[in-house]
Amino acid sequence: MRISVIGCGYLGAVHAACMAELGHEVVGIDVDQHKVDELSAGRAPFFEPGLPEVLTRALESGRLRFSTDLADAAGAEVHFVAVGTPQTKGSHAADLTYVDAAVRGLLPHLADGDLVVGKSTVPVGTASRLGELVRASSGADLAWNPEFLREGFAVKDTITPDRFVYGVPAGEAGERATAQLDAIYATALEAGTPRLVTDYATAELVKVSANAFLATKISFINAIAEIAEATGADVTQLADAIGHDARIGRRFLNAGIGFGGGCLPKDIRAFQARADELGLDSLAFLSDVDAINLRRRDRVVALAEELVGDVSGARVAVLGLAFKPDSDDVRDSPALDVARRLHGRGASVVAFDPEANGTAGRVAPELEYAADVESALRGADVVLVLTEWKQFRELEPAAVAGLVSHARVVDGRNTLDAAAYRAAGFEYRGLGRP
Repeated sequence: MRISVIGCGYLGAVHAACMAELGHEVVGIDVDQHKVDELSAGRAPFFEPGLPEVLTRALESGRLRFSTDLADAAGAEVHFVAVGTPQTKGSHAADLTYVDAAVRGLLPHLADGDLVVGKSTVPVGTASRLGELVRASSGADLAWNPEFLREGFAVKDTITPDRFVYGVPAGEAGERATAQLDAIYATALEAGTPRLVTDYATAELVKVSANAFLATKISFINAIAEIAEATGADVTQLADAIGHDARIGRRFLNAGIGFGGGCLPKDIRAFQARADELGLDSLAFLSDVDAINLRRRDRVVALAEELVGDVSGARVAVLGLAFKPDSDDVRDSPALDVARRLHGRGASVVAFDPEANGTAGRVAPELEYAADVESALRGADVVLVLTEWKQFRELEPAAVAGLVSHARVVDGRNTLDAAAYRAAGFEYRGLGRP
């Protein structure tokens, strides 16, 4: 099928490349000329495993191209809207400026039978409003097809997702939209991927509900970690024990520095803001989820100060800056936030991340960035492991001890072998661990 993807940031670039990989003819459109030039040259503007290879194959096949001209979307049968919905300045609500502009910009280029498909995460009620606009201004229909991408696994999650959700209008328009989406996702559907067809509101709520649940699960175990620290219990063993309960599960029960990134923090705030607009206090608990998450960063700083005393003038090695491994994304990254807080207290912070040094450096140029992990560790008074990259998990404690000035480590992700580090002479501090 002929497809346009409006917005070529993280979501849109991955979606465009993967749709071309599946055999569709795709044009990706973005207002940022530099981004379009980079993508057209086969260079992904962010780190995502597997994307450069898919992007290169798609471009070489001739099925994928990029443009800054929205008129190039004309002729496509399906138009995916994948622009950002940032948090509104001075409010927790989602800013729909880019979504509204993308849909309105598409209107002159839509033909009878076209389908506009929202991928962006939006407050419930948005699709209904935009659907009326699209139908009143053209012979096109609108569907909402939320994404469930995990950074670091986005290519896999696009080509072989764990489910599809279609939010469609009632009647024949919904049947047409469903058939068009089925044609686009035929490969995965034929392989048995579940497909749920819903109304607009349900589809919008699925994504934010999933993110709210995951955020709540993470903050739950971090709240328990606070109790564990006060009582001498081990939250890691506790999580193992309750994780054997099939109703609970072990995933997302890793206590640590908390969640970040461009989705969970803003999405739970926007979700609560939308509930408030509806006159409901059903999601008031998300304020506590957010607060628990943010105070984990305070706790990591406090643990560093427990080990060092006054951190002013101390050399602090920070391992990890991205909000999660296999990503260079530092949006609302707990790791980068902690590094900046320690710098603000007068510490000499030397940071290293396998992929995020560049993105972090643009946000926090005040920090010192090491070229490799050994350079970051050399002469450190304390080491903070803040992103659970594999190479940090696999460091040999004895080798680390040979580089640092003082054998002290704060395990911000509870990812290290505490016994091995203690055996190598380290003062070890984890979160929620004795």
